[in-house]
Amino acid sequence: MSKNKEKPTKEKENTDQKTLRAEAKEAKKEQKAAKKSVKKAGKALKAKESETSESVRYKYLRWYKLDNSAQLFPVIAGENTSNTYRISAVLNEEIDRKCLQEALDTLLPKFDPFNVRLRRGFFWYYFEENGRRAPIVKEEASFPCTFIHSKLNKDYLFRVTYYKRRINIEVFHALADGMGGINFLKELVYHYLRLKHPELSEITGDGLTSGTSMNLEDSFLRNYRKPHKPLYATQKAYRIKGENLRDRRLGVMNVQMDLNELKAAAHRHSLSINEYLVGTYLYAIYRACLNSMMSKRPIRVSVPVNLRSYFESVTSRNFFVMIAAELFTEKENYTYEEVLEIVKDSLRSQMDKQHLEEIFSYNVSNQANLFLRLFPLFIKHMAIKFVYLRSAGGSTSTMTNIGNVKVEEPYKPYIENFHAVLSTSVGQFIKATICSYDSIMNVTFGSQYRDVKIQQCFVKQLVEDDINITLETNGVFYG
Repeated sequence: MSKNKEKPTKEKENTDQKTLRAEAKEAKKEQKAAKKSVKKAGKALKAKESETSESVRYKYLRWYKLDNSAQLFPVIAGENTSNTYRISAVLNEEIDRKCLQEALDTLLPKFDPFNVRLRRGFFWYYFEENGRRAPIVKEEASFPCTFIHSKLNKDYLFRVTYYKRRINIEVFHALADGMGGINFLKELVYHYLRLKHPELSEITGDGLTSGTSMNLEDSFLRNYRKPHKPLYATQKAYRIKGENLRDRRLGVMNVQMDLNELKAAAHRHSLSINEYLVGTYLYAIYRACLNSMMSKRPIRVSVPVNLRSYFESVTSRNFFVMIAAELFTEKENYTYEEVLEIVKDSLRSQMDKQHLEEIFSYNVSNQANLFLRLFPLFIKHMAIKFVYLRSAGGSTSTMTNIGNVKVEEPYKPYIENFHAVLSTSVGQFIKATICSYDSIMNVTFGSQYRDVKIQQCFVKQLVEDDINITLETNGVFYG
């Protein structure tokens, strides 16, 4: 009897175990399904958030028009006319690429004037906030001031390179003039030095310095007055002839001198430093190219004038006009002193606020003209290029003065020098840039001519005026 009772009990246990196993299996399936559902919902939510964030970012992108001077540069820019300039800071230590990249990555989101890309509208070009990661910092491997292909540069209009102890920024001129470029380079150097020397952060903090302007005002428009007549020279200037370097190479020769010796030489001739250097450059062209002979066309050296001090502007954008020092060779064998006096009178007669205002007001009047504004960009494009090519023959060369670069006191022990160079342009295959730092003055020539006779005449004249010279080149002239 007892055996018959045990059998059904075992069968029941087997049935219960099967049921439990089935329920556990079903529970596992439901758990897996639930995990998949949660994962899928998470992905969908993340995608939605990303889509919303992206749409908000593009919906509220900041944009602004190009200033009056900048309108020209996108029209004429190309491989042969890059419209870029380079400003370099020489440190007292070798450059660390990773650290420089980190400094740029940190600075760019704070520096609105450079955090933009160029866009083409129906009527005008305009700048739009970029917002992409900073361009890649690279060791210098090509010639200075080559054309910046923005599409290959994350749409940015500047590049950062380095070589040994030197940090270079190269800027498309539509973005900013030399003052804007100097501000960006100084902040980049400050950020870099704070990363390399953390003790500096305790002294200066990690933000932008108080003297760095983020002002995006178009000071041309703010100071515009109705012009009376065009004020640019229409007569063609003497054009320097010579064999060009191959492959559009830019030869760089930096003439370094003691600032106090230069001041003394300028003082002996009763000139400002700028007048003295422009006059010496014009005389060097006269001696090297004309051999002191007469010419039907004047030697005309264009001189950009920073307008900020004249019109109380702190804009980080372009705000300059061009005046010119010119020599009409009405006789042979002008002396050095005669040329300096002619250049002094020529420049001083134009360095008047009202005259400078009339120059840029004439330019702005074309942009402000309602009738001309209604033309689409492709027509303006053709007209601007035509006018530029016609006026390009009005200058023999250009000499620009970046001015004296001043840095914050805690950073001075780490910085040795600053200098700059301009790209060449149509009809001007040699240009010169003046830049000083501390007690050092640099005059840097950017030239596509194989011959260096103009630079030699320039240096020879300085040496005769008791100025000690140190020369540095990129070696192109010896290739």
